[in-house]
Amino acid sequence: MASDISTPGSAPAPVPVTAAEREAEWLAKVYRPSDANLTVRAVLIGMLIGAAMCLSNLYVFFKTGWSMGVTLTACILAFGVFQVLQRVGLVKKPLGALENNALTTVASGAGYMTGGGNMAAFGALLMVTTVRPDTLSMVAWFGLIAALGVFAAIPIKRQLINHEGLAFPTGTATAETISSIHEAAAGSGRSKASWLGWSAVFAAVFTWLRDAWHWIPGAVGLPLTLGGRALAEWTLALKAEVVLIGGGALMSFRTGWSLLLGGILTYAVLAPALLQKGIITSVSYKAIVAWTLWPGAAILVASGLTSFALDYKSIARSFTGLTKVFRKKDATAETGISAVECPEWWFPAGFVILSPFVVFLMVWLFQIPMWAGIIAVPLAVVMGFVAARVTGETDVTPTKALGPVTQLIYGVITPGNLSGNIMSANVTGGIGLHAADLLTTLKTGWLLGAKPRHQLYAQLFGVIAGAIIVVPAFNIILPDPSLLGGEAWPAPSCVVWAGVSKAFSGGLAALHPTSKTAILVGLALGVALALLEKFAPKKLRSALPSPSGLGIAMVIPGSNCIAMFIGAAGAEFMRRRFPKVAERTVVPVASGLIAGESLMGILIAVLTVAHLL
Repeated sequence: MASDISTPGSAPAPVPVTAAEREAEWLAKVYRPSDANLTVRAVLIGMLIGAAMCLSNLYVFFKTGWSMGVTLTACILAFGVFQVLQRVGLVKKPLGALENNALTTVASGAGYMTGGGNMAAFGALLMVTTVRPDTLSMVAWFGLIAALGVFAAIPIKRQLINHEGLAFPTGTATAETISSIHEAAAGSGRSKASWLGWSAVFAAVFTWLRDAWHWIPGAVGLPLTLGGRALAEWTLALKAEVVLIGGGALMSFRTGWSLLLGGILTYAVLAPALLQKGIITSVSYKAIVAWTLWPGAAILVASGLTSFALDYKSIARSFTGLTKVFRKKDATAETGISAVECPEWWFPAGFVILSPFVVFLMVWLFQIPMWAGIIAVPLAVVMGFVAARVTGETDVTPTKALGPVTQLIYGVITPGNLSGNIMSANVTGGIGLHAADLLTTLKTGWLLGAKPRHQLYAQLFGVIAGAIIVVPAFNIILPDPSLLGGEAWPAPSCVVWAGVSKAFSGGLAALHPTSKTAILVGLALGVALALLEKFAPKKLRSALPSPSGLGIAMVIPGSNCIAMFIGAAGAEFMRRRFPKVAERTVVPVASGLIAGESLMGILIAVLTVAHLL
């Protein structure tokens, strides 16, 4: 994928030929080293906003099973807070765009502490075992896992963002949002800000009418049947969620049509065949995905690992740079982009420093054998690499796919250890989510011209805040774990994690024979697509389906695939037929749709769980 180093709000620059030229152009035209990035006030306000969103997400998560998005909400909240503080005279200097970006990175690190399987795993642990670790131990556990995820993002940042220019749709939307609101405040850029603002208002009103007043249906079924059942029963419907359309518009068209292809193959071809053969016994999303999860996860894992292995030079650079820890720093060693990016040796250094503490906690808290704990951390880091690439292409971090892979592995190597099975998957989910989260905010920084090192520091500040707040808050909200899975606290994600761990405590024997075959087919397909993506003639590559799109399509509803394809197709149509209009409108409108539904979704969820709706 070609790299786009245009700043939000400007016309796309001609794409340089080589990766080195792309980075040189970014340094010359986009990078803004003199602008304020990570400041004390950005850290403090970011921690406060992140903590508030962490609390909100925690409450909503155990009611609904979902964690709400953070970055878009945080950047808009931060801008509004500083506007108010400036008007009342408490703040003299306005919040800068890059300062807002750093603040948002802090907030994201904290707010996403409920994601990545953290609370799903912790809740499942309490549901199926008698283990109840103390608060300080769990604060350390979640913080260390998240910090490892932050460091895991370092060796792949340049490859995924600088060189390949992966979309990271939420990161792109956040950059557009920050750019538009700050430009509008300065008296310029009002056109894009207007498009973003009005699309956000439309999305917010639409979401309220759909979810609060129920005037608009959540999905519209097609008047067709498949196997004697309505298409909607196979999850094939037109979903009324504009956030999916906005996310699709920010993807590449290749990823969009790959999602549609994968959705049709999964729910219109594979699922009916599974039902006919008696492999699944009912037609529902949960029943279908219980089987398709395995080939989907295999495609994601195999393609991600193959792509990463093909970039073996970056792996070697990461680990050979470890010797720099023990050498006096040469002030002349870092020049050009290397002087700006996070040093590659930071990843192995963080790995060496943090991993022993994670392994110790696995052994001490969850009775995982030390040798199994030693395997868990590098396995989770590799899964983090996979999750980051998938997020960059689809905006979906596949913790639901990669977590069960770890549970299956530990069901084989430590059979019968329920707590170890659950929490080893927590390591995978946590590292994967926080690596993808930092890369998403680094994409924002790349588009705005921010300092990557400041963003890594910001993410670590957020991780600290989130870890400190999430465990005590859980203990206050749910002092009695027996309430989990009940009517008051349904905790659907916890129920799923608990069920998977129980099933896999026996290892591979728990899988249906056809699932094992599907895993092998998925692995082969993932490797083949990744190799073709690398070595096929350039003209043929655009016609190849994205392995990330195909894999994700097998673990999300078909209606989501359709909605995201609609967004990707609409954006592609605009770019081809009306390129000038598309340059002004596609990203702002898509960003507004995401921001509007995200903000209103959080408000409705909070009002609902508070019994005000």
